[in-house]
Amino acid sequence: MRTPLITKQGYENLQNELNQLWRVERPEVTKKVAWAASLGDRSENADYQYNKKRLREIDRRVRYLRKSLENLKIVQYNPEQEGKVYFGAWVEVENNTGETMRFRIVGYDEIFGRNDYISIDSPMARALLKKEVDDDAEVKTEAGSVTWFINAIEYEKS
Repeated sequence: MRTPLITKQGYENLQNELNQLWRVERPEVTKKVAWAASLGDRSENADYQYNKKRLREIDRRVRYLRKSLENLKIVQYNPEQEGKVYFGAWVEVENNTGETMRFRIVGYDEIFGRNDYISIDSPMARALLKKEVDDDAEVKTEAGSVTWFINAIEYEKS
C-alpha cells in the first residue's frame, strides 16, 4: 500500500505530464495512426503498429495519472515541521563509515527520474520520520540493519 501523499511541485509535475500527454502527444499520435491506417495493409505497416502501441501506452499513462491525481493529497510546508523529519524534508544522513547521503522524502509518484528523492514508504524514510538533527535512525532492510546519523534537516518553504 502506497501512502497517497505528494508535494505541491510533484502534483504540478504530474498535472503537466497529463496535459502534455492528453493535449499534445495523443492528438499527434492519433493523426499518425489514422494516416498509417489509410495506407492499407495494417499487418505489414510498421508506422501503424508502432503508433498504435504508443497510443495504448499514452492511454494507459493518462488513466493512471487521472486516477492518481484524484487520490493524492498535497502536503504543504508547515513551520511546525522545523527541526524534525516529516514529509517533504531534505535530510542529510551519515553512517558509521562516513558515507553521507542527502535526499528528499516525497510521495511514490515523485521518485522516478530523481536519485535524490526517496519514497515516504521506504525503510529509510520510515526510520527517519519524527527524528531530529543529531538523532540516530536504525534502518532495517532485507540486507540487514544500518544506523544513520542525522546531520541536517531542511524544508522548501513554498
